[in-house]
Amino acid sequence: LSYGFTNAAAAILVVGVLIFLTGLPISYYAARDGVDIDLLSRGAGFGYLGSTLTSLIYASFTCVFFAVEAAIMSAALELVFGLPLSIGYLISSLAIIPLVTHGITLISRFQLWTQPLWIFLHLLPFVFIAFQEQDAFARWTGFGGVSGDPDSGFNILLFGAASAVVFSLTAQIGEQVDYLRFLPPRRSGHRLAWWSALIAAGPGWIILGAAKMFAGSFLAYLAITMLVPIEQARDPSQLYLVAYSEVFPYPGLALAATGVFVVLSQLKINVTNAYA
Repeated sequence: LSYGFTNAAAAILVVGVLIFLTGLPISYYAARDGVDIDLLSRGAGFGYLGSTLTSLIYASFTCVFFAVEAAIMSAALELVFGLPLSIGYLISSLAIIPLVTHGITLISRFQLWTQPLWIFLHLLPFVFIAFQEQDAFARWTGFGGVSGDPDSGFNILLFGAASAVVFSLTAQIGEQVDYLRFLPPRRSGHRLAWWSALIAAGPGWIILGAAKMFAGSFLAYLAITMLVPIEQARDPSQLYLVAYSEVFPYPGLALAATGVFVVLSQLKINVTNAYA
């Protein structure tokens, strides 16, 4: 929305490659030695004080993202049920705790059970839009942004500003390590499977992450073409309400699908944030 498709796409791709490359060695040693990000920092030579500082940075990251995701869920509850935001914040935060107190085993089961429905609801609007409004994707790639070039040209300063936003995701590798440290030891004859699991659960998160950033930018563009104000076009609940309105002819169904998808997404994200 701010920097246009060209600058945002360049930032996502360039920073995505850097995040992948920095996450690969971290993931490898965490999986090989079965250690979390704190012990990994100490073993890498940061020492006791250094690992404490890196832990503080990581804790700040998870707390900030927990708050952001809970705020998104609260906005969805307000949109669907008319629940005041202050009450929504409490529910969105406290509802996570029972899922997290049982540890990584229950979290993994929760992620597995909810994955088919989440994938279906995630892809559904894009499939419909691809068939109904094929030229929407072409218009999206030509969008210059609010502060960008109307001709959607590349601007090094706007590229840098967009990159700074994406770089905030670098610390996500700490959460991936929380899962990777449980990866079974590498065995002879299973090297390909071990490396595939390592890359998929470790640095490979940014591949799906980049795809979702592109998908979100498309929905944001689609929303403003449908006269949704810029302020609301940053809210995922509003974006998916627009998207599901393309799928369902009845507003009530579009609203229900939006509520289910956004709440489910935020629960899946925040159990990991809260555990970390």
